[in-house]
Amino acid sequence: MSGAITAAGFDGSIGSALLQDSAAVRQQLDTLLQQAGSGYVADTFAGLGSGAAATALAVAPQIAATQTSQSDINAATAQMQVAQTALSQISSIASTFYADTNNLNGLDPSQVDSTASDAQQALQQVGGLLDSTDGGLYVFGGQDSANPPVPNAQNILSSGFFTQIQSTVAGLAGSGASAVIAGTLAVAGSNAAGTSPFSAAMSQPASVLQAQRPSVAAGAGQIVPIGIPASANGFIASTGSSTTGSYTRDILRALATLGSLNSSQVNDAGFAAVVQDVHISLGDALTALNQDAGALGTTQTNLQAEQTTLGQTTTALQTQLSGVQDADMTSTLAQLSQTQTRLQASYQLLSSLQSLSLAKFLSPMIG
Repeated sequence: MSGAITAAGFDGSIGSALLQDSAAVRQQLDTLLQQAGSGYVADTFAGLGSGAAATALAVAPQIAATQTSQSDINAATAQMQVAQTALSQISSIASTFYADTNNLNGLDPSQVDSTASDAQQALQQVGGLLDSTDGGLYVFGGQDSANPPVPNAQNILSSGFFTQIQSTVAGLAGSGASAVIAGTLAVAGSNAAGTSPFSAAMSQPASVLQAQRPSVAAGAGQIVPIGIPASANGFIASTGSSTTGSYTRDILRALATLGSLNSSQVNDAGFAAVVQDVHISLGDALTALNQDAGALGTTQTNLQAEQTTLGQTTTALQTQLSGVQDADMTSTLAQLSQTQTRLQASYQLLSSLQSLSLAKFLSPMIG
């Protein structure tokens, strides 16, 4: 008989069953502790079960994709806002000189010199505004956003762009207004190194710059262009009788031309014609700039609406994912307490069985 009694008690099968039950309870407790600590049903997809795992595997990539799109759109709209602010300031500067040139022919020589000085300062300001940045990126830099589109804008008065226009304007008395107008237009439209005030990346044909505009992915697989190159238009074409095809180039040309005039030229035969050309060119440039800024604003508004939609989609997907992977903490904590109690009882029972001896088992029967 004694051979049938084990260390676990008088019957090995009872001890074995209790040990198995205790191990199962311990495993359940470990699972509940993991859920209580992490807040998730399991730390792997496999632990969710086949149905829940399939849902999680399908939804998780969608959440990542929508969050990436939200982040991209947020960065894009931030850059667009900086561009809008810069364009507004450039428009304000150009508007001031547009008004000044309406009356410049009736001014005395000292006022011409004053306007020229102001125009030179404004030329530097516009160059600086075209170098506006957001998060370290040049918003008018196109695909070369790590580098300023107008290198060394504060020294633009010593650049080939300004000195060549200055030289052309200085020859007004001898060459005439038509030659000066054509000459300044050629300088402003040039992409040649040493003449263009723009970087090499921005000194390219408008068609190339248009094709290289930054863009962002929007809803339904759409790719939306968001950038305006410093040396070319974004959404709206420039029109008029005296334009380079780029309103920024036209504004720089106008300011450089005004900045090159001096009081001694007031009585030159071509003076009035040159000033009138600047006035007309600035008016056309302002029209194109303001329309381009409006189109940029519309794009920005549409992207912000898309970002709101993506946010709603992300929330819905996260709710769906939470439904299959998040632990019900109220239920989990209640089960955890119950399981701890069961495990303690199991250990106590095992301890009691181990202390039983054959005499303790038989004594009630003998008595």
